[in-house]
Amino acid sequence: MRAEIIQDKQGYTATFSRTLAHTPQSVWQMLTDNQKLKQWFSELSVEDLKEGGTMRFDFEDGSYEELAILEYEEGSILGFEWWKDQVHFEVRSLNRDTQLLLIETIRQITPHTAKDLTGWHVCLDVIQARLDGAEIDRDQEWQKELPEYERLLDSLTGSLG
Repeated sequence: MRAEIIQDKQGYTATFSRTLAHTPQSVWQMLTDNQKLKQWFSELSVEDLKEGGTMRFDFEDGSYEELAILEYEEGSILGFEWWKDQVHFEVRSLNRDTQLLLIETIRQITPHTAKDLTGWHVCLDVIQARLDGAEIDRDQEWQKELPEYERLLDSLTGSLG
């Protein structure tokens, strides 16, 4: 399911939602256990898991970016800087399933925004596939979703040219 993107006072909010047939604990581990995190976002790692702690984005060229953890509630909320924007994950129990929300607060739509949104979409698909014991073709999913996010953003903002 693609993100719902709305314009608000601060810019835009993109909300992704997935219902996963797994426990909240197993979903939470995908977000916070570095071995599991590497399965769906190889450049990202948890350095200090607490509010005020840090995530690290490894550019895989010897450089990295420290991203501050802005919100943290064990087992349910992880929010961190995403350069000028913010990423917020929520894990919620839904009877036998778990709802995983990813909310990205976007200050300004740029030509790169569609790529970021496509990346998050594919990451969530990979999380679901990994939890289900399956694999997906990331490149194929990327190629399928990128034009859809470009169209979605174009309908909100007009051409980014």
